[in-house]
Amino acid sequence: MLNAIDHLVVNVTDLERSIDFYTRVLGLEARYHDATRTDLYLDDFALRLHAAQATVDSPYTTTPSKQTMGFRSSLPLAEVEAHLEALGVPLAGPMDKGQAEHSTADALRVRDPDGNLIEISRPRRR
Repeated sequence: MLNAIDHLVVNVTDLERSIDFYTRVLGLEARYHDATRTDLYLDDFALRLHAAQATVDSPYTTTPSKQTMGFRSSLPLAEVEAHLEALGVPLAGPMDKGQAEHSTADALRVRDPDGNLIEISRPRRR
């Protein structure tokens, strides 16, 4: 019945600041933008940013800083880490030991400008 994820909605407190982070730091492409919403794309998947103040009467009522998103990297994580460091984006800390032992991927974690957790992973070689 389902064959793909179309979009994920993330409420943000400062739309322009978040657009900058997701395009400059993570490389997503902005394809639609108005005063209250921006669609950022990774291939066919859209990360839909909503200005939090515009969502009061909307079905999109999640609170900024309460979401976690995971992305896979095509680059080695050492290169991703160097990119983040060059941009002054601090790491948010490693996965806890229990999660890391059961995971099939290595990961870095950062926080977006609103504090949402972003995990960037790369499958482990076997």
